Amino acid sequence: MEVSWLRVLLDNISSYLSISSMDTLYSNPAHKYYTRGEDIAKLLQPVLENLVGSDASPSELLNNGFEELSQYVDELREQFQSWEPLFSRIFYVLQIESLATKLRESSLEVFQLLKHCEQHLPADLVSPSFEDCIELVKLVGRDEVSYTIDLALIDQKEGNGPTSEVLVKIAESVGLRSNQEILIEGVVLASLKENAELTENNTEAEFIEGLISLITHMHDHLTNIKQSQLGCSVPVPPDFRCPLSLELMTDPVIVTSGQTYERAFIEKWFDMGLMVCPKTRQPLTQTSLTPNFIVKAFISNWCESNNVNLPDPLELVQSSQPFPLLLEPASDDDDECDSQPLSLVDESERGSSSSPMKIGGNGRTESLDATKCEKLRQVLSRSVSAPGIVFELDTKTERNTTPPAPAPRAPADTSVSQARVETVRRLPSARHFHHPGIIPATIRETGSSSSIESEVKKLIEDLKSSSLEAQREATARIRILSRNSTDNRIVIARCGAIDSLVNLLYSTDERIQADAVTCLLNLSINDNNKSVIADSGAIEPLIHVLRTGNLEAKENSAATLFSLSVIEENKTKIGEAGAIEPLVDLLGNGSLRGKKDAATALFNLSIHHENKAKVIEAGAVRYLVELMDPAAGMVEKAVVVLANLATVKEGKVAIGEEGGIPVLVEVVELGSARGKENATAALLQLSMHSQRFCNSIIREGAIPPLVALTKSGTARAKEKAHNLLKYFKSQKQGQRRG
Repeated sequence: MEVSWLRVLLDNISSYLSISSMDTLYSNPAHKYYTRGEDIAKLLQPVLENLVGSDASPSELLNNGFEELSQYVDELREQFQSWEPLFSRIFYVLQIESLATKLRESSLEVFQLLKHCEQHLPADLVSPSFEDCIELVKLVGRDEVSYTIDLALIDQKEGNGPTSEVLVKIAESVGLRSNQEILIEGVVLASLKENAELTENNTEAEFIEGLISLITHMHDHLTNIKQSQLGCSVPVPPDFRCPLSLELMTDPVIVTSGQTYERAFIEKWFDMGLMVCPKTRQPLTQTSLTPNFIVKAFISNWCESNNVNLPDPLELVQSSQPFPLLLEPASDDDDECDSQPLSLVDESERGSSSSPMKIGGNGRTESLDATKCEKLRQVLSRSVSAPGIVFELDTKTERNTTPPAPAPRAPADTSVSQARVETVRRLPSARHFHHPGIIPATIRETGSSSSIESEVKKLIEDLKSSSLEAQREATARIRILSRNSTDNRIVIARCGAIDSLVNLLYSTDERIQADAVTCLLNLSINDNNKSVIADSGAIEPLIHVLRTGNLEAKENSAATLFSLSVIEENKTKIGEAGAIEPLVDLLGNGSLRGKKDAATALFNLSIHHENKAKVIEAGAVRYLVELMDPAAGMVEKAVVVLANLATVKEGKVAIGEEGGIPVLVEVVELGSARGKENATAALLQLSMHSQRFCNSIIREGAIPPLVALTKSGTARAKEKAHNLLKYFKSQKQGQRRG
């Protein structure tokens, strides 16, 4: 009797149950998933032991089930044993959750198979009944943080920040219980994003960027709640509080990035092996600390003036839970700034419910109505993701594509979920983790070139048909064929589909129009097709879609115009055809996806000198300055366009009038490496030949972060920062001589 996989499964279950004694298990952010796996394992174990001791011979189907289940049990055990404190908690929990879901479904399948052959088994093997086991497995919890994260990312795509309740749900689910843990998560995610950008994986980088934005929201909201709970009679100035502890600093010190922290907390940060600035996330070359006597004196004077006592930082550091994140705040009527437990949910938002989000048995929020579900599908049914912003004039980017959703699907099939799963799967320890129901974007259409060509020719005839249904089916099919395959894009263009697709951009049917523009976007990834599309007279029809289309059509039209503008002569054609005004409108009034597509297109168009004035006249600068808010998730994209526009007089004036200087200085201080570089370039352009702007930049406090940038920035950022500081110095000397 062949029972090898049955025995392997039993051995793996025993190994899984044995890790319950691990010291680190209960501090593991995914501990609840271990408990659920344990419940299932304890249901399986006695049944499988009885099978081993009997003469029953498992069928091939059942043996396959044992093999699959054995693999999931073993992988889940390995994941729990591999946990390290400096892993990304979000990615780790997503990995565990995906595997735990597979374990649950595989267990149900095994019990179902056993139930079907129940009559052929000895009576003592079916007690308790397999039906009871199935019901018990179904009762095992299925809270899905992945679903909550997807909803939060959708809200961000639509330009809405996540609510306090959603932030709490995510924080609780991944074990982010303190401000320090939130900052560590941000550092780890920033590193993962940088790796994705180095490998030119735009989908992965964009997904991580969304997660970083969520983490930033957590930190900002926690900071605001902390301020309201400090118990001081007057607000504590933000610069007086340590970014790590959120408390008044008693011994402020400066790290090599130029940021100031409480000594005890930054030393603990370094002791954890984190050689990164918690606030700016830039690498630190050394751990030397310089006392900030100026800030210390300011704090001392402020405390004396406001009758405030300083907290003891050592007591906070030594506390087992120094900055609780999700506990009820304690009341305190004193004027002393005592450390109090923090909650991400403000008291005014709590209402009467003790639990901000209720999760049903299927892991979905009970309050999610049908409208939200449909909105979820519509927002994420796009066949392509946005191109990455271009930072160098000679850089070309390809648009990553993902499958369209011609019919309503469960949220697991959406592009946000797809991006999440593809990203999580690329982690070194996550090679086996695929979310249920997800078809990876890398799985491509197959078929010989000749068969594809025959199909495309038939589809082109349907594109020309007077039947709207035939046109809908044809555009949807070409959209799929052009999605991932380079060869298919060449065949589709060679067969003459582009002219017909361009004609359909004027279709009054929203679905046909949206699919047609997405087909052109997919085809434009091929460099030869860019010229063919432009020569087919597509630019004006694309602008028509940009003005009149639905949300998806506008976004993909903007992205197509960006793709075409890679060719130098097309920059002029697109600008002269009137694309800039509707692109600026999308930048200011579109969804987050639309804003990103518009910013990317405007950047490429503004490389052409004649287009700069048009972009400025259309009012882009005001929107770009607004998008410099980190909460918008578009700082890098906005600042690189501003750097382009700052090279002309009209751009300098507009940036100054719209309040762009303070936000540019803030990016130099707190932005990403590329953000710092582009912001410094913009400030350098603003300073040249304008004493007024030069003085304004200095007044905004640009000098300290510029000095720090000369020591720790990219090569180009160091050069620009050095030139700007040199210019400041020359202007100062000139004033003295004058």
